[in-house]
Amino acid sequence: MTAAANAPACPVPPRAAPQVVACALPLASRIQTFTAGADFMDAYVVEVLQPQRSAMEHLLVLLQRTPVWVERLMDLRNRVVVWFGLRHAGDWRAGLKPAGAAWQPGDRVGIFTLMSQDEDEVIVGDNDRHLRVLISLRRLSAGGGQPDRVVISTVVHLHNRLGRLYMLPVTPAHRVIAPAVLARVNDARALVGGEAAVH
Repeated sequence: MTAAANAPACPVPPRAAPQVVACALPLASRIQTFTAGADFMDAYVVEVLQPQRSAMEHLLVLLQRTPVWVERLMDLRNRVVVWFGLRHAGDWRAGLKPAGAAWQPGDRVGIFTLMSQDEDEVIVGDNDRHLRVLISLRRLSAGGGQPDRVVISTVVHLHNRLGRLYMLPVTPAHRVIAPAVLARVNDARALVGGEAAVH
């Protein structure tokens, strides 16, 4: 008998984590209604391994499982910007409700205000005298046996010079942070037991 015959069965290799890639804003997304005159916009897409989750549940996962280094950058941002008259963004997870809870426009979802939601898309945002930020998380059903995806889109309107100065360092940082946060959308731990988990 050969050594190969005595070897244990080969395990199935773990599935590679879906990759986040840049993309265009989805044409069917409601955030398209806010793009006219925008000073900045981008979008990122990733395959989802839990397609049964609603758009809001996907967003809650992102807020609950945000990388620690992103939260530390946000804390640093909050300490610095108040010296320049910009608003403290608040706690990344403030106001999060248990999974399945009812949400209404105007509710705070982390550092953002809920603008609209349905099963396939949730739009949150923030607006002050310097800039307006809108973020959409939209589910895309591929069909035909192809994997479903989630797209996170950002649209920014700048109101004045301070807003434009603020975006100079934020733009390159955003292009690192947004895909890093979206990569957590497939974290299966976040909604275990239906509660808003905190790491």
